Amino acid sequence: MNDFIEKFRQRLENLSISLEDFQLKQFMDYYEMLLEKNKVMNLTAITEPDEVMEKHFLDSLSLVHAVDLSQKLSVLDVGTGAGFPGIPLKIAFPELSVTLLDSLRKRVDFLNEVIQRLELADIRAFHGRAEDFAQKKEHREQYDLCVSRAVANLSTLSEYCLPFVKVGGQFVSYKSKECDSEIKSSEKAVALLGGERKKVYKFDLGESKRALILIHKVQNTPKRYPRKSGTPSKTPIL
Repeated sequence: MNDFIEKFRQRLENLSISLEDFQLKQFMDYYEMLLEKNKVMNLTAITEPDEVMEKHFLDSLSLVHAVDLSQKLSVLDVGTGAGFPGIPLKIAFPELSVTLLDSLRKRVDFLNEVIQRLELADIRAFHGRAEDFAQKKEHREQYDLCVSRAVANLSTLSEYCLPFVKVGGQFVSYKSKECDSEIKSSEKAVALLGGERKKVYKFDLGESKRALILIHKVQNTPKRYPRKSGTPSKTPIL
């Protein structure tokens, strides 16, 4: 695994990220836990070391293209799954205050195991749906930054994520480069939910064509959003 660490260190240089040895070890421990847990539950179809490095770790950290992560930010990762991008961001940028949200209890249990094993501080994992959590005053419009790599169209993701972001904060959606039509069809939803698209960052990550869609929160989200569980995905705002 020394080759893995050295290759990872070199790839991080392309993102202008420099990690201490203990942080690199945290990534390795995380990878090993991911493989072990994946034997008993479906966390990811990507398990080969180089693929995990690129498609999970580096992809998560590519957020540096769009956001200055050197500042202390409160970050919410919606639909985090096996912890991407939230846990890699927390390892690489320890000053971030990170909240992970996922709708499957078993995944949240795994995330808590990772947090404990890696001795990560100021990070918490919640079991629940975004539609429900966004109506709770302790979460609604409380975050500087909301991120999501979840598989859903941008209109739906905006309804899940923008209600969590405080005015002046940001929502970043991880997408493939082929996202122009999706961006166009989400314009009504973004505006209705209090957002304003600022920029789209497109880049290559190995063979992957990736994009980060940066949306600023410019006004409060109307109280009726998000709609009840399941509705944003079934009938997106178009």
